[in-house]
Amino acid sequence: MTPVVMLHGIGADGRLWRPQRAPFAACGYEAIPLDFPGYGARPPVDALDFETMAADVEAAIGARSLKRPVLLGHSMGGMVAQTLLRRRPDAYAAAILCATSPAFGNPSGEFQREFVAARLKPLEEGRTLADIAPETLAALTGPGGTPFRDLAIEALGATPPATFRAAVRALVTFDERANLGAIGVPVLCLAGEADTNAPAPMMQRMAGKIPGAAYVCLPNTGHLPNIEAPDAFDAAVLDFLDRHLKGPR
Repeated sequence: MTPVVMLHGIGADGRLWRPQRAPFAACGYEAIPLDFPGYGARPPVDALDFETMAADVEAAIGARSLKRPVLLGHSMGGMVAQTLLRRRPDAYAAAILCATSPAFGNPSGEFQREFVAARLKPLEEGRTLADIAPETLAALTGPGGTPFRDLAIEALGATPPATFRAAVRALVTFDERANLGAIGVPVLCLAGEADTNAPAPMMQRMAGKIPGAAYVCLPNTGHLPNIEAPDAFDAAVLDFLDRHLKGPR
């Protein structure tokens, strides 16, 4: 089966890819969800950066002897996927960039400072990520919510506070805009119509800067399309992969 390396976002670990395992396998794709340093069963970390996260993914790919896997990155994971595409342009068969961005802007800018402060405020007030998981999920999802609410609440509440702080601070340093035009593998930019974190119009512009990239926007869907509208998400991704790696379905 064709390996699909799945890279998660900032607030939850690789378990959020669980709904994709069976549908992908049925179509000949092996779902390989990874946890970044500090996530899942890995020990918490106090610092993160995109080069370190990319190197960690490369090591995991090497340890599994995967040959030209597909990259599927969500949010922060989509940023790591872009970093991987710059570091090793010919190492991947294709990439799906989901609910993500090519840059976060100036890390010393006012918006970025306010973003960090807002994301870390609950922790500064003594609340835990588990405490705020329901409201976090509500803010991330579109009007239809998600059929995997329990899974999402579990994952959103499990990230160690130190790791979450480190990831938030890393996020505002990200900028891969200069490399978009150099990406040479097939790319799908996948957006949620109701996503306020990675707005669909921004993702459409991003797709326009990547040679030959496809763009799909899922209606009534927020920042977690793979668990909000898993059937539509899977269909979009699998159709894209089949067309580029197998030919017409």
